[in-house]
Amino acid sequence: MKLLLGSLLFLSTMFATNGQNLKNALDDYLSSLPASVRVGLSIEDMSGNALFFQNETLRVPAASIIKVPIMVEVMEQVAAGRINLLTLHSLKATDKTSGAGVLNARPVGSKISVLDLVRLMISVSDNTATNILIDKVGAKAVNTKMKRLGLINLQLNRKMMDTAAVAKGFENYVTPLEINALFRQIYLKKVASPAQCDLMMAILKSCDDTTTFRKLLPKALPMAHKTGELAYVRSDAGIIFAGVPFVISVFVEGTTTKEAEEIIGQIAERAYRFL
Repeated sequence: MKLLLGSLLFLSTMFATNGQNLKNALDDYLSSLPASVRVGLSIEDMSGNALFFQNETLRVPAASIIKVPIMVEVMEQVAAGRINLLTLHSLKATDKTSGAGVLNARPVGSKISVLDLVRLMISVSDNTATNILIDKVGAKAVNTKMKRLGLINLQLNRKMMDTAAVAKGFENYVTPLEINALFRQIYLKKVASPAQCDLMMAILKSCDDTTTFRKLLPKALPMAHKTGELAYVRSDAGIIFAGVPFVISVFVEGTTTKEAEEIIGQIAERAYRFL
């Protein structure tokens, strides 16, 4: 018993020290940024305990990070028997949209499974795959599910590359705190089914963007994450599987994409180093 209590005390002291070191490092770094740069940031352990916050409840444009809630709703409908991941979709000309992805270059009539649509939506951020999935599950269902999870600021209000909707003021939104909570729900297997959560984690580990969290971290370090990019926001959110996994989301506004990627990389590197 004394040995166990001693071990728990050691771990508690270690985490407290690491947390203070992380706070000092991030406070110093963030204070060095230009006043025009706004950073929304949330770092937590897998139990939801705060490790570092800044503007964590700030509602920001989601960019492609909104694709994580869409994936969750797809898997919810799979678990409920309303969608089969092996069902094939026949690509139509009207499905195709611009921006990230590979499907817009495939011939009309190409067959692709729902599972591969989800994989493409996350791994290469395919906008065409995303819009097809929105049509299949419904934006209302995505938003209803997020509300049921208590994530009222995760909002899907338009399709990808819908410039007309943007012009009318429609935008997709997240907050750092709530997207972290969604990643924890997946990690802890509290949405859809345990098998679907395992599948979602595997898909998130396939995200091929190396310009943000991965910029300064060891290449072999596992992480399950999703990036986002618009002209006015650059972001990354997910789980970094360090010695003790932690969940982190960073949204950067008010600077160039290249500088935002550097900021996200620097924040992730400090989190990894001090945790």
